[in-house]
Amino acid sequence: MFVDRAKIYVKGGNGGNGIVSFHRDKFVARGGPDGGDGGRGGDVVLVVGTGKHTLHDFRYHQHLRAGRGEHGQGGNRQGRSAKDLIVQIPPGTQVRDAETERLLMDLTAEGQSFVAARGGRGGRGNARFASSFDKAPRHAEKGEPGGERWLLLELKLIADVGLIGFPNAGKSTFLSRVSAARPKVADYPFTTLTPNLGVVEAAGVEPFVVADIPGLIEGAHKGLGLGHEFLRHVERTRLLIHLVDAAGVDGRDPLSDLHQINKELSLYNRRLAELPQVVVANKMDLPQAAAGLELLRKELGPAGVFPVSAVTGEGLDKVLYHVAGLLRELPAAGLTDEPLEHYLNEQEGTSAEELVIAREGDEFVVRGARLEKLVAMTDFDNDVAVRRFQRIFRHRGLEKKLSAAGVSNGDTVRIGKIEFTFLQGED
Repeated sequence: MFVDRAKIYVKGGNGGNGIVSFHRDKFVARGGPDGGDGGRGGDVVLVVGTGKHTLHDFRYHQHLRAGRGEHGQGGNRQGRSAKDLIVQIPPGTQVRDAETERLLMDLTAEGQSFVAARGGRGGRGNARFASSFDKAPRHAEKGEPGGERWLLLELKLIADVGLIGFPNAGKSTFLSRVSAARPKVADYPFTTLTPNLGVVEAAGVEPFVVADIPGLIEGAHKGLGLGHEFLRHVERTRLLIHLVDAAGVDGRDPLSDLHQINKELSLYNRRLAELPQVVVANKMDLPQAAAGLELLRKELGPAGVFPVSAVTGEGLDKVLYHVAGLLRELPAAGLTDEPLEHYLNEQEGTSAEELVIAREGDEFVVRGARLEKLVAMTDFDNDVAVRRFQRIFRHRGLEKKLSAAGVSNGDTVRIGKIEFTFLQGED
């Protein structure tokens, strides 16, 4: 099954912990601190690969986690950094924040990459804290947690030409005759449930890619049927081949069908309605198609309609050469007009210094990127590290900010995954 949307969880690797260690040697009575730093956690990196064509793999592999860095060692030896987790995705994939659906990156070219989640830096060993005031520090940092979030991946097929029309207009048959694609073809509506790609190679023209977009219905722009699932694939094309059932099989009106599809395109995205269109009157092998062709030519002019039979192949060459000529004059498909906002390994919604203090039930919750990072990297099982945290907390004026927000002695305060009992003025 063709899968063009996926929701994934990405988690950068945690940094390795720094270590508390002192130099020990038979002839050195008081060796100094030599605890090494932890290694850096791996990033989760999305990379465009030519071998990928769908997002099918992510239905079964939804959680992507990079490895954590190794812990530091004595002798000032730094832990080894983890390798990045490289994840292959198909060209044409857009990456969005799952909560806000804000566009983060549009990945279209082979080799293009996006760091979806950054690994945390390694914690500093006690050798890094040595100073003239404390020559034998007995604390080290824990590794920084890696960034994490949920992302939406949305694949939009990249094709030069989009093949549109009502169900059963003959698009799959048309594609099978002009390319090596072999879509499923049958004599009933909605045979095609997934977009198909075909490469057209005609003598004397540059090859181009055609996407057979499954048949649209009235209300497709509202998502009726599978409207949104299919219309998104037309967005990247440079030109549209609008296939119309000139024979009016199933009692359809060719002219009405033409206007209805164009209306759906315009309501979904006005840019689609402005794309160049080549109108093709199909099923000319049927006797009743002549009347439908006449209606279309009265509306668009004799030169504005190409009569063909996808079944017999009649008229297909003229369409292909005309399309190839138009493509030579049209600019290459560009990226989306939406602004790209690259993912930062910081909590969104607050700046690095800003704190958000909110009461949730019986406790106060404090959110702030730098503070949460400090909490995560503090070893609260180490009394020296705890006292250092308290000094930093007060030095930044955080104690006063909590009091101003209504936090009183004895209240429970949660920062990240750690809960505290607030006792102002005590050490």
